[in-house]
Amino acid sequence: MAKKTLVVYFSATGVTAALAKRLADAVGADIFEIRPITPYTEADLDWTNSASRSSVEMNDKSFRPPIADKVEDMSEYDRIYLGFPIWWYVAPTIINTFLEQYDLTGKTIIPFATSGSSGMGRTNKELLPSCKGAILKEGKRFPSDAGSDELKAWAGKV
Repeated sequence: MAKKTLVVYFSATGVTAALAKRLADAVGADIFEIRPITPYTEADLDWTNSASRSSVEMNDKSFRPPIADKVEDMSEYDRIYLGFPIWWYVAPTIINTFLEQYDLTGKTIIPFATSGSSGMGRTNKELLPSCKGAILKEGKRFPSDAGSDELKAWAGKV
């Protein structure tokens, strides 16, 4: 059976969602949104407040925010583009939650991110332990307005 491609994304403010939808359209992939059981509020996302939810989560690398839904049949997919905003130079810990709930053996995981200014930082180093059995490719940060042609060209190279 031919395997399929899935674009999975977490988007706290909608920026990554828009990019993920353009990528899914560009590569002909299915799409899945990682939604936290408790949505993030604007106050939760205030990185300047050390007591905000996102700051507390990112300071405890073992924290795994619970996710509302699961991919129905992950076995259908062999290539997974994984999108998220960069938080503190890495993926938010909810991305680890997502990865750790599946058997990813033999799958290729390709991170992509949005950020106002940060690069991918330590993203792959932080994600690798959550990708047991998978091939974790080097990811790329895109500007929020990256177009379909740019996304398709990048996807063709990884």
